[in-house]
Amino acid sequence: MATEGFTTCLWFDGQAEEAAHYYVSVFKDSGVGRVTRSHEAGPGPAGSVVVVEFTANGQRFVALNGGPQFQFNEAVSFQIHCADQAEVDHYWAKLTEDGGQPGPCGWLKDKYGVSWQVVPDALIEMISDPDGEKAGRATQAMMAMGKLDIAELRKAYAGE
Repeated sequence: MATEGFTTCLWFDGQAEEAAHYYVSVFKDSGVGRVTRSHEAGPGPAGSVVVVEFTANGQRFVALNGGPQFQFNEAVSFQIHCADQAEVDHYWAKLTEDGGQPGPCGWLKDKYGVSWQVVPDALIEMISDPDGEKAGRATQAMMAMGKLDIAELRKAYAGE
């Protein structure tokens, strides 16, 4: 990995390698990089995974097996910008499977507890419209949804 830029570190309790492979399977432009294992001096049993470097959707991450001290919460989430409903449906389905939890307004938690916002680009355009009535209708429709439905958002935006 390059030394410039940012890398997001995700703290896991023994699932770092599993999680890295999972995220690589969900997102395009992804791959697992260096896997650092513990030595005789620790931390953890010799040979156990400490850190896994990976890229998901072109973004750099490090998965760290740090232990049970910290848990993920909604204070930090990752936005997935989607070009169309097929992408929304894909990411929603993949990230809520195997114990993921759907939430309101396009938010969800994956099976590791990481929060994601599955956001169609069309929604951003609608709620950013200078016409406050149109933007407000789209926002109200979004607030009533779990997984975002672009067709329904467009209907609300148009006042239908």
